[in-house]
Amino acid sequence: MKKVAIFDIDGTVFRSSLLIELTEALVQEGLFPKSVRQVYAKSYSHWLNRQDTYEKYINGVIKAFNRKIVGVKQSEFSEVARKVVAFHQSRVYRYTLDLIKKLRGRRYYLLAISNSPREVVEAFCKKMGFNKVYGRVYETDKSGKFTGKILYEDLISDKAKILKRASEKARLSLKNSIGVGDSESDIAFLKMVESPLCFNPNQPLYQYAKRAGWPIVVERKDVIYFL
Repeated sequence: MKKVAIFDIDGTVFRSSLLIELTEALVQEGLFPKSVRQVYAKSYSHWLNRQDTYEKYINGVIKAFNRKIVGVKQSEFSEVARKVVAFHQSRVYRYTLDLIKKLRGRRYYLLAISNSPREVVEAFCKKMGFNKVYGRVYETDKSGKFTGKILYEDLISDKAKILKRASEKARLSLKNSIGVGDSESDIAFLKMVESPLCFNPNQPLYQYAKRAGWPIVVERKDVIYFL
């Protein structure tokens, strides 16, 4: 059985959110109206000014995206996703990128999980050598347009379920397993692996990691701190 290393992507490997960058690109390309920004503008301002959480901001982006993806052609969407990845491919954290390279050399099965659409996550993770990628899957109709329905939503919203499913399908061993996450939504799969690592954690994950005795790594500018 293969050893597995599971990575959250947004904010952990990528120094932003693929969904946020994709949504902004869809607006710029004219596939989403500019008015879509109004859905998350207030939460973005509150987060930027440290008046509210990042989670509320990203949930606003998800809400806006789910509304406006309806009727968009998958072919046009995929082309925008390709452009987003090409532009942002190098916008990664040094620590996690080096860790991915090291684990790939040690023949780990690399598993990526993101709440961003699968098309953009797969394209972003491809060059890094990930073996399997999980992201949100949006249904298309017979004409190739998105319906707005999210497929396998129960699975993608539970990262522990994803790890369990991937382990069964690819015959992965959790012995010597590694997990890297940055928010409380990652706690479920971090509890399953032998070596959990909290990278640039938000407050809820930081507090949990302190109680659990999990290692914490922070990368700020060109310095990496081990807590």
